[in-house]
Amino acid sequence: MINTTQHSYIGFEVLFNHATIGILVADSHNNILMANPFLLNQSGYTKEEITGQPVTQLLPDNEKEHIALRKDGSRFPVEISLGEHTTPEGPLTIIYVMDISDRKISEQTRQQLDQQKKEAALKDGALQRMNSFLNSLWTNAGAMIIVINTDGFIKWFNPAAERILGYKASEVIDVCTPLMLHNPEEVALRAEEFSRQLQQAVEPGMETLTIKAKLNLLNEYEWSYIRKDGSSLPVSLTVSAIRDATDITGYIGIAIDLSRIKEAESELRISLEKERELNELKSRFVSLASHEFRTPLSAILSSIYLVSKYEGADDVSKRSKHIQRIISSVNMLTDILNDFLSVGKIEEGKIQVRHSTFDTAKHIGNILGEMDGLKKPLQNIYYAHHGTQQAYLDPTLLKHIVMNLVSNAIKFSPEGAIISIRTQCSNTLFQLSVKDKGIGISTEDRQHLFERFFRSQHVANIQGTGLGLHIVAKYAELMNGTVACNSAPEKGTEFLVSLPFPQN
Repeated sequence: MINTTQHSYIGFEVLFNHATIGILVADSHNNILMANPFLLNQSGYTKEEITGQPVTQLLPDNEKEHIALRKDGSRFPVEISLGEHTTPEGPLTIIYVMDISDRKISEQTRQQLDQQKKEAALKDGALQRMNSFLNSLWTNAGAMIIVINTDGFIKWFNPAAERILGYKASEVIDVCTPLMLHNPEEVALRAEEFSRQLQQAVEPGMETLTIKAKLNLLNEYEWSYIRKDGSSLPVSLTVSAIRDATDITGYIGIAIDLSRIKEAESELRISLEKERELNELKSRFVSLASHEFRTPLSAILSSIYLVSKYEGADDVSKRSKHIQRIISSVNMLTDILNDFLSVGKIEEGKIQVRHSTFDTAKHIGNILGEMDGLKKPLQNIYYAHHGTQQAYLDPTLLKHIVMNLVSNAIKFSPEGAIISIRTQCSNTLFQLSVKDKGIGISTEDRQHLFERFFRSQHVANIQGTGLGLHIVAKYAELMNGTVACNSAPEKGTEFLVSLPFPQN
């Protein structure tokens, strides 16, 4: 009859020698006492060559990233985690080394591992020390380790699996199979994948999890584990067969939680995308600024030159004309710079919404009065307000929205055109309509209307940055509102803005 210590040792021994991550045991002087077969095979060293050598022979500590060195001098990237174990002979450091490059483990390597396992078991006096060590490994390992028998029932369920998955070992041992952790749809898809690869039918279920290990093929894949509480987490699962001299006696699965890696990858993608967008914004700014600034600057310079020539008393009207031209060009430059500054603040999240109660009709009327000088000859702006007078919004952001929409209506409408402004206010909602009789917008262009720097090819001859409508949409979004556009070529355009009042 096998006693508890022997049974525990045999089980832990299988775990140690079949682990698909490298394991080092070092003494208090950081010299290698033991290296598991997997790491020996990876590094090209024998047990005799590496025992007693400093850990830095395999894992140099002067690298910026974790790198392991093989005997032949080649390198491979690794992830390292540390644990400690106290023995009567002194403290031990347990180093877990996981190869993060994709390599296959050949059948010859597995046979060598089995042989080394048997040889280690015959050493006098090693049983108690190895049992203590493997118990520490089992208890402190950060990976989820599950051992099953040939019928698929769980026989071992380590503390990391309990902690991460939420099950107690007593709940699952001899009761459940690892399929309780898997989504049936994912298992079915993987079964189809293996069937194609192996050119044989693979049944969805336990066979999907074990078929490659049974055939001595690399069986490391990314899966989604389902915790006891129903939540899921991504894992990298390696399944290996446990063999005696002639038969498979079970399987061992080692799963690494990939949640942090996935989160880091997601954050990195987001950062790279933001960096890409920022670089694009800078490039577009330089290109657009060089183009848009050229016209008003040229006008300013030429007008200043001509003003200097009109010195006589009868040249007053000519001077006034060019002075007005200078003022208009400066205002144009100011508008361009304001657009760029607004976009920059939006991208950096520096725009703060400050709500207050104000008279809607009066506020809009004042804005339109300030813009009266922008109108083309014979253009008229008609404004009407309906509903209650008071609105609870950010008056500054609303002013920018109105000015952008109305200036566009003026810009893209012909001389003598009528521009209609209508506002409506209830107890919970403010609505704005800006309608013109201008050149209109095609269906294709409407799909990109609120994108940064977008300008239709049909308005290339009209001054503009392509930022105004982008700013309008972003300001509306900051106030939880929406912007819609109704338009057709040569039939004018109407912009509709809806801004709800915040609920206290």
